[in-house]
Amino acid sequence: MAQSTSFLGNRNSTMSGLSSLSSPLLSQATGLAALAAPSALTIANLPRWIGVRQRFEQFHRNLGLTPLQQLDGHTKREGVVSCLNRSYHGTTSRTDNSFFIGSWGKDTAIRPPRDVDIYFLLPATVYHRFQTYTWNRQSALLQDVKDKLAVTYPTTGMRGDGQVIVVNFGSYSVEVVPAFELQTPGRYWICDAHNGGSYQETAPWAEVDHIEATDSANARNLRPLIRMLKAWQACCSVPIKSFHLELLAAAFIAQSPWRLKDWFYFDWLTRDFLAFLYHRANSTILVPGTFQTIYLGDAWQSRALSAYNRANKACAHEYENRVAEAGDEWQKIFGTDIPRVA
Repeated sequence: MAQSTSFLGNRNSTMSGLSSLSSPLLSQATGLAALAAPSALTIANLPRWIGVRQRFEQFHRNLGLTPLQQLDGHTKREGVVSCLNRSYHGTTSRTDNSFFIGSWGKDTAIRPPRDVDIYFLLPATVYHRFQTYTWNRQSALLQDVKDKLAVTYPTTGMRGDGQVIVVNFGSYSVEVVPAFELQTPGRYWICDAHNGGSYQETAPWAEVDHIEATDSANARNLRPLIRMLKAWQACCSVPIKSFHLELLAAAFIAQSPWRLKDWFYFDWLTRDFLAFLYHRANSTILVPGTFQTIYLGDAWQSRALSAYNRANKACAHEYENRVAEAGDEWQKIFGTDIPRVA
């Protein structure tokens, strides 16, 4: 990539002056404003950050599902749906009465693929049949769906997991969520077999719309950020759910000063998110559509702090054009999908 003194203008002739979250901890009062607090460059017309744009652009390319992985996911979904349609709807359709949810539904999946999550819509007659059960109707319903799948996949490992049936294929699993469509558009009941069983109302399309609207409003930077955070989650075994990371990333990017920038700012964008995340320990988030409150806990907070401090070092190396040293720090956070040398 051709370099020029425009880099100084692109970075507002600044560099972050924050050295560490741990000493002292970044306060909630200063928040991300402290991260953006600049110290003026003293060397004029010297290109800086020469490796950032190429590094993060390549990182994002490395995270994308390959065509074969996408085909594999669609094929596995279609096989499962065809089996269930024959059993519950009397059709052989490979897609009807189903749709992707989770990372496949929101277009935030990364490679290697994790689970493929789908809703399968059951007819109302199934709901009424299981209403005659006197104990844990939801557990019995999940078992019924599992039994239907076992006819087609007799040697494939399966298990019920509270709300889903996990079909353990060789490359990755398909998680089937049996659901009933409600009269309110976009709303569904899904099973929850815990604590004696109940139905939980969900609004999966509201979640998709939230990610899409936020991504669109922020220069299409949200989904790349989410994919990178999932790479950190996997590389560092961060005990936080992907769904929670998605919602937190959406909340963060809407107020980030770098939200409308390009790849050239992704070092600061990822670093600042980790500071934002650190301060969300023991707080709550709301699920779009249902407005369910989710408690975030703090099991992941120490990993967020460690990742932030490494990111802060990497950003300093990027500014000084120590490309390989920056890459070493980034790889401690994200793994080898992010290039060591851009």
